[in-house]
Amino acid sequence: MMNEKSKKMAEIAIAALDEKKAMDIRVLDISEVSVIADLFIIAGGSNVSQIRALCENVQEKMGRAGFPDKHVEGYDTAGWILMDFGDIIVHIFDTENRALYDLERIWRDGKSVDAAEFMK
Repeated sequence: MMNEKSKKMAEIAIAALDEKKAMDIRVLDISEVSVIADLFIIAGGSNVSQIRALCENVQEKMGRAGFPDKHVEGYDTAGWILMDFGDIIVHIFDTENRALYDLERIWRDGKSVDAAEFMK
């Protein structure tokens, strides 16, 4: 079950993504099917510059809130950036890689949660 810390982290990350106009923000609650995190937040960007800007904004907002990233992968190529914050993992994709890796299908045992529930 998703805890309050995960919920707060998701609110911050989703607001940061939304602020930079991320495309198609999705939230998967994987807390019942995996121990790696409570939530996956999946979003898209239209080009390398936007994808990096999304990543940087999430890092900045999360860091200011006291949730620094534990690990980031993929920033250099920016086709798929994975940002591990412990309780939540943020995935930012370009269109091609999002379709190719299709995390929503791979993690379909997780529960899809409307991203709007995390927006204030």
